[in-house]
Amino acid sequence: MKKPKAKMGQVDFILFATIMILVAVGIVMVYSASSYTALHSKMYRNDDMYFLKKQGVWAILGITCMIVAEKVDYHVLKNKTGLFMILTVGLLLAVFAFHDNHGARRWIYLPGGASIQPSEIAKYVVVLYLAKSIENKGERIKNFKYGIFPYLVVSGFYAGLILLEKNLSIASVIMIVTIIVLFASGCRKKHIAFVLLLVGLAGVGGIVLEPYRMKRFISFLNPWEDPRGDGYQLIQSLLALGSGGILGTGLGQSRQKCYYIPEPHNDFIFSIIGEELGLVGCIFVISLFLVFIWRGIRTAVRASDIYGTLLAIGITAVIAIQAIINIAVVTGSMPVTGVPLPFISYGGSSLVFNLIAMGILLNISRQTSN
Repeated sequence: MKKPKAKMGQVDFILFATIMILVAVGIVMVYSASSYTALHSKMYRNDDMYFLKKQGVWAILGITCMIVAEKVDYHVLKNKTGLFMILTVGLLLAVFAFHDNHGARRWIYLPGGASIQPSEIAKYVVVLYLAKSIENKGERIKNFKYGIFPYLVVSGFYAGLILLEKNLSIASVIMIVTIIVLFASGCRKKHIAFVLLLVGLAGVGGIVLEPYRMKRFISFLNPWEDPRGDGYQLIQSLLALGSGGILGTGLGQSRQKCYYIPEPHNDFIFSIIGEELGLVGCIFVISLFLVFIWRGIRTAVRASDIYGTLLAIGITAVIAIQAIINIAVVTGSMPVTGVPLPFISYGGSSLVFNLIAMGILLNISRQTSN
């Protein structure tokens, strides 16, 4: 059967606008959350705009890359997927040549104080592989041996390398996104249920076998049992959210960012949003992510081919899963884990690679079969 010819059109403006608003909110909140710490630290040159300047530079670079990616036909990625996979493995191994940070080796440090986190690349490379391979596999995807097992091996391999870096959170994101893409591709429900069981057992094993993860899990159940230790960060986050009320204390007026929440501009930035902008601000940010998910799914449904559909689903799922996990952690709905809030948390490589992926998603939105 001949595939419908794709037509080039305008990008999904609502999707584009949502992404840009999220980036803008992120830049403002990074400055607000980090200004006190940066101003009172010689490490950051006593410059309250230290993190704002760095995040602004990364945002400009990321938006530029997004615009370039939006102009390039996403089908050209097919022939380069194998190369991307090999390079990503090299980068994931390269982190072990650099010093650790709090016991984790997740970063490649570059001259000038910059760094990249290869796991941020890996989650999208896995999506590229899944989309290309599943399109070629066709109906054989319904066979567990040929249709699911190879993807579990490949995704598990990348997740395993990331797990060695002491990064269970991103490893989990990769496996969850893999399951979502497999489900969307038409795999049998009993196979998906079995895979969910396997991944769930692996996740439990990852927690039980690492004492510090087990402590985090126990503290999540009752953080007030150890308020100065493992439960400290969650308690401070809940205090920030609670003190914000409906309308918040006002932009820049957070008290919890004043050395109560460690590095408030990173993984726990949502709690600062709750404190300064209140419930209204939290709902606004959550609404932006819901709109993003809606437009991402719409783009997937309207894509010109299966490859575009699966690619859009995978990219949307990466952002959605990270946002859900981050907000769940900050609100005490799941154990504390290090997943940044996409587009909003401080982090240069995360922002740039997320925006490159958004460029690909926007390009898919330009090519529709109806």
